[in-house]
Amino acid sequence: MMNSIKIKGLMATIASATILFSTLSANAADTGLPHPERHDYKSAGVFGKFDLPSLQRGLQIYQEVCAACHSLDLVAFRSLADLGYNEDEIKAIAIEYEYEIIDDEGDVQFRTGIPADYFPAPFANEQMARASNFGALPPDFSTLVKAREHLSFLPWSSVYGEDYIVALMMGYEEEAPEGVEMNEGLYFNHYFAGNQIAMAPPLFEEMVEYADGTSASIEQMSYDVANFMAWASDPTMQERKEMGLKVMLFMVVFVILLYFTNKRVWKKVKKGEDIDPANL
Repeated sequence: MMNSIKIKGLMATIASATILFSTLSANAADTGLPHPERHDYKSAGVFGKFDLPSLQRGLQIYQEVCAACHSLDLVAFRSLADLGYNEDEIKAIAIEYEYEIIDDEGDVQFRTGIPADYFPAPFANEQMARASNFGALPPDFSTLVKAREHLSFLPWSSVYGEDYIVALMMGYEEEAPEGVEMNEGLYFNHYFAGNQIAMAPPLFEEMVEYADGTSASIEQMSYDVANFMAWASDPTMQERKEMGLKVMLFMVVFVILLYFTNKRVWKKVKKGEDIDPANL
């Protein structure tokens, strides 16, 4: 009787798992969207580290192109030290922005930014953001990659959130395919749900001049801004990996010492010797 119950429970578990993955697969297939191309990132893997030159180029793309519509609410200027900027460079970046303050008389004044400030939003509120973008709300840059991490949840998928960003940036078509009726104010994109997106193509060949001389192709700019967005979504990634490796190394040494200690203790037990903890 007990064995029958266990078998039925196991079969129910297998059936539930099968239904779950079938549903996930069906949902992925139902989108009808092409699979984003997989790119190589220096930050990928257990030993991955941030690609600082790419992150700095991505910051430049954000400042010169994306900041007009997209906020970066969770990133403070002082955090740019992680990208390789020194204190003076961070102050120079912060001072380019202005912030409203209320003086003692209740009047609105402006001050320049300081390293402790966070990147200012391009719009005062959601209503203004939607009104300026035909009703669409531009997503915050510091959360967008995290929001797309579900793409790598499926066991057969090796796509990261960064891959979706790159694909989206490069997925625009000047004209919609034959038979596709576009809504007014929208643009055709192969990788956006429904293929109609309110954001106009943001990148064009050589639209920026990289400070390090890198060629600013659409693919390169897409890759750099995706890297920057990944950092903004998870700036402590590299620190966590380094700490994880230290913990794993400690655990390996600890297990080895524990093994030989245990072996030595039981060797004496088998011989019937008295065990003195001071001699272990």
